[in-house]
Amino acid sequence: MLRLICAPMATLSHEAFRRTAERFPGCDEYFTEMINAPSLLNMGPFEKYYLMSGPCPEKIVWQLTGNKAEPMAQAAEILASKGGLGIDLNMGCSAPQIYKTGAGISWMLKPISETEQLVKSVRKAIDSSGANLRLSVKCRLGADDFTDDTFFNFTDMLFASGVDMISLHPRTIKEKLRGLPRYDYAEKLALRNPDKEIVVNGEIRDASSLKIAMGKVPHAKAAMIGRAAAQKPWIFSSLKKSLAQDENQDETLDENPGEEKIDAMETALFFLKSVMECQPEEFWRTRIQRFFSYYCDNFSFGHYFKMQLLNFHSVEETEEKIRKYFDQCPDDRWIKSI
Repeated sequence: MLRLICAPMATLSHEAFRRTAERFPGCDEYFTEMINAPSLLNMGPFEKYYLMSGPCPEKIVWQLTGNKAEPMAQAAEILASKGGLGIDLNMGCSAPQIYKTGAGISWMLKPISETEQLVKSVRKAIDSSGANLRLSVKCRLGADDFTDDTFFNFTDMLFASGVDMISLHPRTIKEKLRGLPRYDYAEKLALRNPDKEIVVNGEIRDASSLKIAMGKVPHAKAAMIGRAAAQKPWIFSSLKKSLAQDENQDETLDENPGEEKIDAMETALFFLKSVMECQPEEFWRTRIQRFFSYYCDNFSFGHYFKMQLLNFHSVEETEEKIRKYFDQCPDDRWIKSI
C-alpha cells in the first residue's frame, strides 16, 4: 500500500504533534522540523528538543538544514547516531529568511558542483557512522525560470551522489500554494528513476485530493502530507482506510471508512498536555498558536475559536478556552474523521 509521510513543518513537526497524530495509526514516516546544522553542533539549550524521537523512533526522518557542506556533514554524523529511518536534506524551503542565508532551496540555485559536494559529504558521514540510514532530499522545481534540463540534471546528480529518495513539491521558488502543483514533473522523475523512491508532496488534504495526486503520479512510492495533518491529525488513519477500500474492494471493510467520529475536544487537550511534556516552556506559545491556527479550521466558529487561542497567555487559560468553546458548541465536539 502507498506509504503516507508527515511533512517537515516548522514549529509543528515535533514530538507533541507526533504523539497526537500517532493516536490515530496510519502515518508511516514522520519528518522532523528543520534541524539547523550549526545550531546542532553548538548544542545550545534547546537543541535536545529537536532530537526527541518519540513516540515512534523507528519512523523518524531527521531533516537537516544549513548553508555549508562541512557543518551539515558533521551534523549528519550526530543524527546518524540517533537512529531512525533516515536523514533528509532540506533543499526546498523557499521562505526568504531561509534561502537568503544560503539554505533551503538555495542548494538548487548554487553551482551544481557545490551541492554535489554537500550530498557526497553527508552520504559519507552516514556510511562512516555505520548506521543503515536512508539519505533523502526534499526539493522543489527550482528557480522560476527553471528548465527540464536544469531540473533533471540536478536530480540526476542527487541520485548519482548517494541520495536514495526525493520528495518533490513540484512548484518553483516563488509559486504560492494556489492551484495544483505540477504533478507531471513528479511522474517524469519517477519514470526516469524506476529503481529510486519518489514521494509526491503538495495539496494533498483528503481522500479525493490524494486520488487526484496519485492519478497524476501513479509511479510515486509515497505521498507526503503537511498542513492538512495539522488540521486533522487523524488524516493518515483515515486515508489508509480509504486506500484499503479502493485497493481491496473487500466486503469485510467498512463501507464508509471516513465515518469514524473524532473527539475534537479531547484531541485538542491531549496536544496541549503533550506540548507541556515535550517542549520547553519558552516554546509553548509558538507551538500552541501554530497548531491551533490550522486545527480550528475544523469548527463552525473556527475563526472566533482561532482568535481566542492565538491570544495566548498561559496553557491553563488555553485549556479553559477550549473547554468553554465546546460547552458552547457541543455539536462541534464530535467530527467525522475525514
